[in-house]
Amino acid sequence: MVNEDPAVTNPDHYTVLWENDLVRVLEYSDQPGDATSFHAHPDSVMVTLSGFQRRLFVSDNETIVDLPAGKAVWLSAQRHAGENIGTTPTHTILIELKHSVASPDDQILGPVSSHIINST
Repeated sequence: MVNEDPAVTNPDHYTVLWENDLVRVLEYSDQPGDATSFHAHPDSVMVTLSGFQRRLFVSDNETIVDLPAGKAVWLSAQRHAGENIGTTPTHTILIELKHSVASPDDQILGPVSSHIINST
């Protein structure tokens, strides 16, 4: 089985900041034009520290994610690759849950817009 941990597959972009038995906290950063290889995330909360525009890929599906700084969004468990297609660096914090809370039917690529909360 291939390890799809983003801190292993893309160590230049993902750093583990802290973890315990319930959650793992990752920092993600990149520059315009940077891309990641395929990796997987469990159910997570993402907090945007910078505004960014990214293209996410999974199988034959892709989506554009365009978020401002200061947002907290829910990410259902997913496997994807991404590319910074904007003009600014991406800088986020991901809080990965170690126990799934969503149904497999709830899986949506990228953040779930109905769960975007303005954190400012």
